[in-house]
Formats: sequence, structure tokens, C-alpha cells
Amino acid sequence: MVKRSSKKKEHDFSVIAHRVVQKATGQLEPLAEEKTEDTQIVDGKNPHAVELGRLGGLKGGKARAEKLTPEQRKEIAQKAAQARWQK
Repeated sequence: MVKRSSKKKEHDFSVIAHRVVQKATGQLEPLAEEKTEDTQIVDGKNPHAVELGRLGGLKGGKARAEKLTPEQRKEIAQKAAQARWQK
């Protein structure tokens, strides 16, 4: 699997120049990679990343359920009931 850099590349020269000027004049806050003091890692997890994952998780189940046909929902429900009764 190809490793990709998590840092987004900006290819537009004017955007890069604007950011350099802002940083030089103190108008730009440091990027996330540069903020080591503000990012608190709790239990080995970044709270910002946890929150982003949680947001996607909250949407995922409902979106998946809306795409299923009634037959598919019935099959899933039967499989779940069988698994509960086999315990």
C-alpha cells in the first residue's frame, strides 16, 4: 500500500506567498503539525481525530440503512436474531 503524506500540498503560488506573509507578520496561527503544546493526547488518541471519527460514525449507520432494500434488512435482522439465540 502506498504511504501518503498527511500534509496537504498547496500548489498555487499566490496561496503560498499569502501564507508566508501572514506568518512573517504574526497574523497566521501555526499549522496543526507545529502546534505541539495545544494538542493533548489522551490515552494515546488525539481528541480532535476522535471527534472527527465519531461524526462520521454517527452518520454512517443511518446512511447505510437508508440504502438497504426491505429484503436486505430482513436478511440482516434474521441473521442477528439467529446469532442472539445461539448464545
